[in-house]
Amino acid sequence: MPTEDGFFCPIFCLLVPHSTIKPYFYHMILVTGATGLVGSHLVLQLLENRQQVRAIYRSEKSLGKVKSLFQFYGKLPLFEQVQWVRADILDIPALELAFHHIEQVYHCAALISFDPADENALRKTNIEGTANVVNLSLAFGVKQLCYVSSIAALGDLKSYEAIIDETTEWNPEVEHSDYAISKYGAEMEVWRGWQEGLSVRIINPGVIIGPGFWDSGSGKLFSQIADGFSFYTKGITGWVGVKDVVKSLIQSMESEQNGQRYIVVAANQSYEIVLKLIAEALQVKIPNRYAKPWMTEIYWRLDKIISLLSGRKRTLSRITARTLHQEHHYDNAKIKSELGLEFRTIPDCILEAAQAFQKTT
Repeated sequence: MPTEDGFFCPIFCLLVPHSTIKPYFYHMILVTGATGLVGSHLVLQLLENRQQVRAIYRSEKSLGKVKSLFQFYGKLPLFEQVQWVRADILDIPALELAFHHIEQVYHCAALISFDPADENALRKTNIEGTANVVNLSLAFGVKQLCYVSSIAALGDLKSYEAIIDETTEWNPEVEHSDYAISKYGAEMEVWRGWQEGLSVRIINPGVIIGPGFWDSGSGKLFSQIADGFSFYTKGITGWVGVKDVVKSLIQSMESEQNGQRYIVVAANQSYEIVLKLIAEALQVKIPNRYAKPWMTEIYWRLDKIISLLSGRKRTLSRITARTLHQEHHYDNAKIKSELGLEFRTIPDCILEAAQAFQKTT
């Protein structure tokens, strides 16, 4: 760990008993959402690049997941080099302390949910939380902010268009999930910061594949298929490996392309093919029962009733059920041409994640 020097007051450290904050008077990077799939891989890569990293976490349990991920990659000593700060993007006093002496911010923190009951929580965390990050970046003179958004926040195709790119316009008349609306709203806060003089970049990744988080996101697909899940749909969306998302974040931050957004999608692929690839990589039974649109229409209604009666979280909403049958194609030409990013293939990403799943579960 770097030594404590200079006049940086020790009272500051005492105010944050759950952190390992130490003063720096040189390049320092802050990562929000550091205990998620993207954030944890980003922190690891930054440390391997010999960067000084301060990272936000909310609970010891979430911190344990990151430690396990570092251990899986054989990089456990690097975990001790992180300045871990216990904070929340909705807790401004704690968040404010984390911003001292920060030059760059990677904002990866977000609530991901497709349960309509979480509408208010989504808007508060994703929009208000991002506003807090933007405001503190401006107040503390942060040089650059890179925000991890989602393809869900991209625009809607017109009748004569076939592929979504960075210029596709958002149509407020089109039905969107609460999650998509919250990420779009968060982007508006980032663009506000840009108008106020903050150097920003926005990354819009597709469904992210990577090891270490088997109870959420695409990681849950590995868990479910390993347990014998047998259904598939034929909808198409964008997919990308977590290491490519991290690479896009770092390369966009290092570039001079201020005020830009980039679609980060390695391939547009059907759920049917992706689930098949996961099953083959895990060497388990391939999902072989096509969930037709009318079947998912029935399921989300039953799921809603069960949720109301039992109090458990919804697993499928009306909008999500219909998205599973829609075909969305995304153009990754901009990031390839402007930043020179080359993507790993989805089969390779799935195989790596499947091997990690088998080793860690």
